[in-house]
Amino acid sequence: MSAEPFRIGLLGHGTVGAAFATLLAERAGQVEAITGLRPSISGVLTRSRGDFDEILAGCDLVCELIGGTEPAGALVLAALDRGKPVVTANKELLAARGRELFDAADDKGLDLYFEAAVGGGIPLIRPLKESLTGERLSRVLGIVNGTTNYILTKMSEEGRAFDDVLAEAQRLGYAEADPTADVDGHDAAAKCAILASIAFNARVVSSDVFREGIARVTTEDIEFARRLGYVVKLLAIAELDDDRVAARVHAAMVPASHPLAAVRDAYNAVFVEGPNVGELMFYGRGAGGEATATAVVGDLVTVARNLQAGTRGVGCTCFLERTIRPMAEHRGQYYILLRVEDRSGVLAEIAGVFAESDVSIKSVWQEGAGDDAQLVFVTHRAREDAFQRAVDGLRELRAVEEVRSILRVEGEE
Repeated sequence: MSAEPFRIGLLGHGTVGAAFATLLAERAGQVEAITGLRPSISGVLTRSRGDFDEILAGCDLVCELIGGTEPAGALVLAALDRGKPVVTANKELLAARGRELFDAADDKGLDLYFEAAVGGGIPLIRPLKESLTGERLSRVLGIVNGTTNYILTKMSEEGRAFDDVLAEAQRLGYAEADPTADVDGHDAAAKCAILASIAFNARVVSSDVFREGIARVTTEDIEFARRLGYVVKLLAIAELDDDRVAARVHAAMVPASHPLAAVRDAYNAVFVEGPNVGELMFYGRGAGGEATATAVVGDLVTVARNLQAGTRGVGCTCFLERTIRPMAEHRGQYYILLRVEDRSGVLAEIAGVFAESDVSIKSVWQEGAGDDAQLVFVTHRAREDAFQRAVDGLRELRAVEEVRSILRVEGEE
């Protein structure tokens, strides 16, 4: 007796879409053994081929791998409206319009799965949504963008400049021709919003996430970080603070002893923290067609089993209306590099500016002399708005010729 067919309408046939089609053909027998359904792609929609209405009419599930917010958003909403469950890997769409999409899925009683949207093939979304339901998570911290991690790894290990490594990453296919989404932190911010939403059962969107990229990180910063016992990484951090959500993406100095410091090249790693489970770490290939396609097939299997059982899986878990803590209220440590006049009294003038802003200095040393005189500071914990006032004051100080670099310091005090 032949298995009942399970028809998949595939939207998008780029890197991930093509890898998914290949993997599904290879794993069709395994999927059939698990679900009792024989999967196949019944139609493909790209810019140059396919009719969306015909694909919807002939499929049991829609797999959206187009990327971006439009036309993907309109297509997903149309699929849900027509009663089709959806699997997507689209982080930008979920981070920008997740509320609308999940409300639509809930209204129709349909599955909307997105394991591949964050962390590629790393099992991350489902453990947060299901396995850790009994925990009150307090923090999510991780490296969620492989391109920037590759660039920072090469800068740290080979002493190469940002522009040089970026060009190499583009040649190798790790970075797009337009690398803005990666190097300016947009990609990581979208993923941070998704992780914060799930971890804290809240509705967090990309615009709620404070964002800075890595384009201003220099080999000089990397070297000073090494001397201080740190490694520079682009981090996505989401925290629950008195029932408020704080979410941020920025380059940071991480202690060399921290496991994240050892995450190299294009790999991803995410720490999840809670009072009962302590720290959990998820690590692996966070990008690439094959890795991402694996997560898509996993979601497909879950949806197929739900359809067989006449039920749906865990829907949107973002049921709490939490407020977003502004970045100005963040408390953290800071590294700042100044080019200064080489004369007596300069350090006292700078220390006075920090003191006026209620920022305490933890350590300081001088590099170079004469026209090349520089001062390196690491602060104790301070509020973000206080530190930024201090930076504004330093820029107005005659003794300070240039504020060369600023980095946040994580995991120290």
